[in-house]
Amino acid sequence: MASALSDKLSRLVKEIRGQARITETNVTDMLREVRMALLEADVALPVVRDFIARVRTKALGQDVLGSLSPGQALVSIVNRELSATMGEGVSDINLAAQPPAVILMAGLQGAGKTTTTAKLAKHLIEKRKKKVLTVSGDVYRPAAIEQLKVVTAQAGAEWFPSSPDQKPVDIALAALDYARKHFFDVLLVDTAGRLAIDEALMQEIKGLHAALNPVETLFVVDAMQGQDAVNTAKAFKEALPLTGIILTKLDGVSRGGAALSVRQVTGAPIKFAGTSEKLDGLEVFDAERHAGRILGMGDILALVEQVTSGVDMAAAQKLAAKVKSGGGFDLNDFLSQIQQMKQMGGLSSLMDKLPASMAAKAGQMDMGRVEKDIQRKQGIIHSMTPLERRKPELIKATRKRRIAAGAGVQVQEVNRMLKEFEQMQDMMKKMKGGGMMKMMKRMGGMKGMPKMPF
Repeated sequence: MASALSDKLSRLVKEIRGQARITETNVTDMLREVRMALLEADVALPVVRDFIARVRTKALGQDVLGSLSPGQALVSIVNRELSATMGEGVSDINLAAQPPAVILMAGLQGAGKTTTTAKLAKHLIEKRKKKVLTVSGDVYRPAAIEQLKVVTAQAGAEWFPSSPDQKPVDIALAALDYARKHFFDVLLVDTAGRLAIDEALMQEIKGLHAALNPVETLFVVDAMQGQDAVNTAKAFKEALPLTGIILTKLDGVSRGGAALSVRQVTGAPIKFAGTSEKLDGLEVFDAERHAGRILGMGDILALVEQVTSGVDMAAAQKLAAKVKSGGGFDLNDFLSQIQQMKQMGGLSSLMDKLPASMAAKAGQMDMGRVEKDIQRKQGIIHSMTPLERRKPELIKATRKRRIAAGAGVQVQEVNRMLKEFEQMQDMMKKMKGGGMMKMMKRMGGMKGMPKMPF
């Protein structure tokens, strides 16, 4: 999360970690900086006060003052209390109900409710293996109904039709009846929003809740709202028994305050975070790991999950078997590796999960230029004949000129790409000999990582 809060706290972490001795004075100085960073990030004042008081009490205790590395101990306390503020651990979707389990999506217009409904449908289909139906109760915006239809199809779920001349409760009950008759596991109900909270909105969503008796009532809130997110959260909490929160737009330039405020204000756990506009850009929210991101420690587990989820294991195993048998690594394999990188979400998406120090070094590269370079490499390989891809040694001067013209690049670009291919080819030859196998197997034993096929 590229926010002012993350930047400021990660700088403070560096300063604190290096201190050999922690005193009441420098704890006070540090907490003043933390307080200012939280307030500037639009964290609600009561939440800031409570957080600072908890950190102060623990920081001035014997655990820190008597520690051999008090700077590290103090960072650990800040990290732990950030996690506690956002809700410890992971809180998954509750589907313990007679099917179909009804999930009611609530929130203001513009928070990303409709897209988030489709993202959640995709998550439930892929991660929980559920049969999902969606329906829109937003009769005030015909475009919202059509939008849900489109994104639901993209998510691989089924959409129940509705129209502006119907009442939201009638729509929801008809969808529920359809879901029961057609053996759906989950019904996702997208509700109407407003630009601001009003009595009509609250009465309508209360009526929907009473009619449907949902197993989950999820409050969708824009992380970029700041203090407004807190006020909105309070209003919805008073109107509905919220069971969870979904934070959207955490990939933007948000100040980060909403993530720290809404959990404490509503008492409901943060269940998901929207990390991109794509339908797979929804992460199960882990407070401890998110606290690490805010403090600039990165989120290596999330990075591993993103990488491994984007890896085509069947293709990887096929390549491993080919290399092991002495089949060699050709340009078709090289192209496959480039395409796998794109499936992982691209370099900029992976960068967000690196620790601050590593991200800073990587950030010195022009990510836009790197992404374009990857596209150019694809274009060059696509300009080759099938024979040239299988036997790169055939590519001499005349062929290089033809390939360059076909890809719209200079011959030097073709030479550079072929040199990089040769370097990877050499690496694959070494891997064939088993030098890398032990390391890969050790990585495979790490929690959250599958065994590598090489």
